[in-house]
Amino acid sequence: MAERVYCLYRVSTAKQVDHDEQNQADIPMQRKACHEFADRMGWTIVHEEQEDGVSGYKVSAAQRDKIQLIREHAEQGKFDILLVFMFDRLGRKADETPFVVEWFAKKGIRVWSVNEGEQRFESHTDRLTNYIRFWQADGESQKTSIRTRTALGQMVQEGRFRGGTAPYGYRLEKSGIINKRKHEVNKLVIDEEKAEVVRMMFNLCVSAGYGRWRLAMFLNDKGIKTRKGTNWHDASVGAILHNVMYKGVLRSGTSFSEPFEELQIVDPSTFNLAQRLMTERVNEKKNERTVPLNTAGQSLLSGNVFCGHCGGRLILTTNGKVVRLANGEKKGVKRIRYICYNKTRRRLDCDGQTGYTMHILDDAVTQILHRIFDRMNSASDSMILGSTEDRRMAELRAEVKRAKAENSKATTEYESMKAEMIKVVLGKSDMPKDVLSEVVNECRDKVIATSDHLTALTAELERGNARVSEMRSELSRIRTWSEIFDGSDMEVKKMIANYIIKRVNVFKGYKLDIELNLNVQQFLNGLDSISGNEESHPAVAS
Repeated sequence: MAERVYCLYRVSTAKQVDHDEQNQADIPMQRKACHEFADRMGWTIVHEEQEDGVSGYKVSAAQRDKIQLIREHAEQGKFDILLVFMFDRLGRKADETPFVVEWFAKKGIRVWSVNEGEQRFESHTDRLTNYIRFWQADGESQKTSIRTRTALGQMVQEGRFRGGTAPYGYRLEKSGIINKRKHEVNKLVIDEEKAEVVRMMFNLCVSAGYGRWRLAMFLNDKGIKTRKGTNWHDASVGAILHNVMYKGVLRSGTSFSEPFEELQIVDPSTFNLAQRLMTERVNEKKNERTVPLNTAGQSLLSGNVFCGHCGGRLILTTNGKVVRLANGEKKGVKRIRYICYNKTRRRLDCDGQTGYTMHILDDAVTQILHRIFDRMNSASDSMILGSTEDRRMAELRAEVKRAKAENSKATTEYESMKAEMIKVVLGKSDMPKDVLSEVVNECRDKVIATSDHLTALTAELERGNARVSEMRSELSRIRTWSEIFDGSDMEVKKMIANYIIKRVNVFKGYKLDIELNLNVQQFLNGLDSISGNEESHPAVAS
């Protein structure tokens, strides 16, 4: 009677970056090989099971339904031989799979591989061989995982799209490059029509304070659809606002590429500004936030205005009163005020005013904003940035130049000493070998030290250049805001005021102490240092 055979076929994930021959063994090929082998051996295949997209390294046998089913049938004596294409189809876990194989053997089931023959357990050597086989398979899985991560990281660093669906705002085009599998590789390009939608999202986020839910509603109201033709969901909008690809950076896990200008839909400064805005709005930041949660309404200040006496946040309140006109008629008037939350709720003792009329306080802050804008527009970029960054950058460039010269000199001396050492070995120099060896070591240490110093200075110079570029973008943005401020809607004015002013402290009699955001303060300090002005900056009113 022919021996009864169960076959198990398995493939791992459908998409792998680094395929070896073994992983390319798909289900039809495994089945064909097992059937041909069974025919040669005179066996009868009575049942077949297959696992699609199951990792033999990551998934335990206890979680693999097919393995459990075959074990159950083995207990019932339904077959005599378990046949696989290769033993690692049973699994690649060194601390588990050898014992799964041995379990079948103890139940009287012979375990065979088309490529590796029968796995026996008749001696200690058999058991050791079995363990070593799966230990090697385990190691190969780990190496494959490492190679995959490395390959993905390299693809990202080289600016190559690593597969999948192109993000909204991009499309895939044929690159003309043929990979090792004889397939033409796609490249990522900007889809200008959808890219405009992405830019609009970021612009509304930073200029009008739109959150992801409000953006989704806005897009749906405008009839703008997703790539699939459906309405927008706030989660989809959030994913776009946080995706670094829109500033031209590719990502794979913890690997990030340098920015690729040809893939930039949003300029990096706008992207980074949007991230800062969204971070400051999260619940965990509610106590220290100064960014407005809601830009709707008639007030200029929101989130960044505080009582100068107790430090409590000022909130808006609206009430009405009836006034008598000159003709004797009565008219209802709506009054909007900023009130001290601590004082009105009796949370703290506060000796300040209970409230401040909105239009009086907003007008005072608007005048200060105009003074800041005027100072920014009256000076050149070099005047504003010069004293804050250019002096340090000039010093850094000089330090880098000196470090290069020192490293070059140290390298020359080291090479000279190595050449002298060769002469000593050849008997062509009378210099004592131990003395020369000590000098060579000192020269080598000096080369290493000067190289490290040069590397550190170069990195600092690159960071400084990036910082100057960011500050130029910030200065350009502030000048643009100064042009549009007066003609903008209140929600835009509110966001502009928030980007300029970090905190407004209000005291009795509408006396103000204003803390500016860091870059704005640096710009004004730069102007003050050039003009020799030691007085307070114009954003403080008393």
